[in-house]
Amino acid sequence: MKVLYIASEALPFAASGGLADVAGSLPKAMRNRLVGCRVVMPLYESISQEMRDNMKFLTSLSVPVAWRRQYCGVFEAKVDGVIYYLLDNQYYFKRQGMYGHYDDAERFAFFSRAVLEMLPHIGFKPDVLHANDWQSALVPLFYSIFYANREGYEGIKTVLTIHNIQYQGKYGMELVEDVLGIPPEHRSLVEYDGCVNFMKAGIECADRVTTVSPTYAQEILDPWFSWGLDPILNARSWKLMGILNGIDTDGYNPETDPNIYENFTVDTVEVGKAANKKALQERLCLPVREDVPLIGMVTRLTSHKGLDLVKYIVDDLMQKDVQMVVLGSGEWVYENFFREIQNKYPEKFCYCVGFIPELARKIYAGVDIFLMPSKSEPCGLAQMVACRYGTLPVVRETGGLKDSILDCGEEGGFGFTFKTYNAGDMLAAIERALGAYANKPDLALLRQRCMTEDFTWGRSANTYIRMYKEMLK
Repeated sequence: MKVLYIASEALPFAASGGLADVAGSLPKAMRNRLVGCRVVMPLYESISQEMRDNMKFLTSLSVPVAWRRQYCGVFEAKVDGVIYYLLDNQYYFKRQGMYGHYDDAERFAFFSRAVLEMLPHIGFKPDVLHANDWQSALVPLFYSIFYANREGYEGIKTVLTIHNIQYQGKYGMELVEDVLGIPPEHRSLVEYDGCVNFMKAGIECADRVTTVSPTYAQEILDPWFSWGLDPILNARSWKLMGILNGIDTDGYNPETDPNIYENFTVDTVEVGKAANKKALQERLCLPVREDVPLIGMVTRLTSHKGLDLVKYIVDDLMQKDVQMVVLGSGEWVYENFFREIQNKYPEKFCYCVGFIPELARKIYAGVDIFLMPSKSEPCGLAQMVACRYGTLPVVRETGGLKDSILDCGEEGGFGFTFKTYNAGDMLAAIERALGAYANKPDLALLRQRCMTEDFTWGRSANTYIRMYKEMLK
């Protein structure tokens, strides 16, 4: 079986969020299970020269973009046994930043069409084209309209994975003729609510639609979570399923991670956590106290991350004998709020603006409790990473947070969860975690459970493979 995994970003080449982690890890897990899985993504300006030096030029193509054609260069690279194709067009991709440009619709329409045009030239005919999010959601549409009946393209199945339904690729209807080149009889596939909607087109045309956790697959059938796409999804719920993401447990490994202050294993977690906590407190200019619980957040500062709950209870929390660190950037209102809290409680609270990868690792390893109170969370990776480093997670039961963290009130549980989007309920969950921290035997047991929980890609990869095989019957 052969799978072409189509993503707008993938580690180690380019990343802005969780999709890059998935595209850098899932194909490797597939190959370990003897599935021929390759990845295709754009060749962005931000990709380093060192990585470019290890690429091989394969061919150049002329790609149709509605009434005109555009150059596309195809480069090949190999990382950890996985072959990556990187598609080059300097007009579309030689820019600062991957997203947020005025012509993103045209850039990723070109990318989706180029993926399909590339297939006869790479000696790899996939059985499955696996697209991800709105940036490649036109692949199932273009395949069904322009390629399904062409010689050499027969019998290919398509999958669309929704990583975050909030971002759908919505644009004006003028794109139908000017950018997409969709014939009038197929216009309804891409039109929704008076505009072009890339994700809607992918949902309509893909053979299967997946999301990144089983709970999120159910949630997006509800108007509260669906951002307007619930009628489309409910009408096609037979093709929808949720598969929980994993994490790269080799990359996130406290035994070998060069970014943390002191490496440790599940057998040395107590000593290792203490050493990392002490060094982190020193770096953050917080009082070095082994006995005080240190709470951490590594997050984008946006409302759906549950930051309004944090704002509501942070003063109450600071009255307790705790310390807290927040790493992230985003909406000004939250950045400004956390700066004010740091000024108000300089001995207890530290806000680090931006996203600093090595500091994020040090926070995962050095804090005692990791807080993730999201209003919505398709999957979430941070809670899994925190567990990998022996840190107790406090999460709201939504999306992948519900599917990945088992409350310690249940048999074998290792985290602390709350159900309603309510600041009081969140504070109660934090207080339960603080109680566990104060009980050293309980703390040691929970840390061991966190570190030994299976967050590898193996289970997810096996589920994807079963789905592929069912499609191809």
